[in-house]
Amino acid sequence: MNFHQLPHYRFYETIPGITIWTIFLTSIFLSFFKPIWVIYFIILYDLYWFFRVIIYLIYTSVSWRRYRETIKIDWLSRVKKIPNWQKIYHLIFFATYKEGIDVVKPSFEALVNSDYPKKKMIVVLAGEERDKENFLKIAEEIKKNFSDKFFKLLITVHPKNLPDEIPGKGSNIHYAGKQAKKLIDDLKIPYENIIVSSFDIDTCVHPKYFSYLTYRYLTIKDPTHTSFQPIALFNNNIWDSPAFTRVVSRGTTFWLLNELSKPNLYFTFSSHSMSFKALVDVGFWQKDIVTEDSRIFLQCYNHYNGNYKTVPLYISVLMDTVYCGSIWRTIVNQYKQMLRWGYGVENVPWMIWHFSRNKKMSFFKKIPPFWVQFEGSCSWATAPILILLLGNLPIWIARYRQITDALIQNAPFVLERLMTVATIGLFFSGILSTILLPPRPSHRKIYNYLFMVFQWFLFPITMIVFGAIPAAEAITRLMLGKYLGFRVTEKKRIK
Repeated sequence: MNFHQLPHYRFYETIPGITIWTIFLTSIFLSFFKPIWVIYFIILYDLYWFFRVIIYLIYTSVSWRRYRETIKIDWLSRVKKIPNWQKIYHLIFFATYKEGIDVVKPSFEALVNSDYPKKKMIVVLAGEERDKENFLKIAEEIKKNFSDKFFKLLITVHPKNLPDEIPGKGSNIHYAGKQAKKLIDDLKIPYENIIVSSFDIDTCVHPKYFSYLTYRYLTIKDPTHTSFQPIALFNNNIWDSPAFTRVVSRGTTFWLLNELSKPNLYFTFSSHSMSFKALVDVGFWQKDIVTEDSRIFLQCYNHYNGNYKTVPLYISVLMDTVYCGSIWRTIVNQYKQMLRWGYGVENVPWMIWHFSRNKKMSFFKKIPPFWVQFEGSCSWATAPILILLLGNLPIWIARYRQITDALIQNAPFVLERLMTVATIGLFFSGILSTILLPPRPSHRKIYNYLFMVFQWFLFPITMIVFGAIPAAEAITRLMLGKYLGFRVTEKKRIK
């Protein structure tokens, strides 16, 4: 069904856009006519975000501590103490489009270096007919080097121009998932004994990832109704990427660390894992959307009437920062990546439409994921602009109009103090970012560590250019019906 053509659904798509543009226009309007009101609001808003920064530091610190503890544990020995652990298989999807062997091969090498038995792994390399010539060459090399390493290696080629699809990762792994199901049915492996991991092609798993994931799956209550979210750590090419992409990627990692320690974790992001039984129950990943990684959680949440959750995996999967060789191409691709991530707002109308029709799900189950997505998308698009740009507008206007008020005179100092205290978060980010760095490659000098610290002075700029602006564009596109197709982020590594 093409929901975009349904009048009610189209209205739901406009709600986030109406919200953020109402905020922007009201702020500008009142800055001219009621600047005192806006100054009060901005001070309270900055104070609100100050407390959010404090909470962010607490949650991020907790996740960091749990991560350090998790990677020290021998999870495989713990798994082997669980009866019938050998029944568990891992089904691993790698979707690729136009990437080279220099990106694909390290991801397979990371699987081989995993401490979990490789003969319990079914690996799917999913390519596109639109990139058939390049993909088949890569697939042949992967088969030559790795086909004997795993229980099964499945190569799929997603046909182009299938009906009711948009080209992208979602439609690719939707097709690959159905092909894998045929193989699993032939092998007669119970779906409950299979854990699915959907990985971006640049994902290199931690050596203990599958042991830890298996332990969590076998010891958690109701694993069929559970997704598992690891920490995305963009370390693969971080020493070679520009400073602004390092800041953006580290910001994403810190956001995820913050989310993992919250009492309730909604949605999945990028590379994640789940039960194959649940995946089959909901009909695999949706094939006509951009953000299949978060939507698959909602598909399961709605299908099981709210009886579905995401639990944190305090272990890393290594991925690439955006780097395309030239600075300009990197800037463009970084913006496109954030635009695609910002398009997760497409989940808002989907939830309104489906949750309102699901009479088996309680109202109190419907509100939290909706609010997390709606508030998160709108705050992402508006908060940096309100704080860093519009925050000064009413002060300038009040002074231009020669409005004499103690608040007008003191507001800049109050805002400056709040922002100064908030820089604690930047200092913390700089320290943790440096700790998370992989070993320095031989072609980088030791003084490059200084760049890794001082790069955080770029954060206010990246927060707007690669945060608020693409998020606002994504929301506006949805509001206007200018729908975003899936855009693959170009990947390049220095050999």
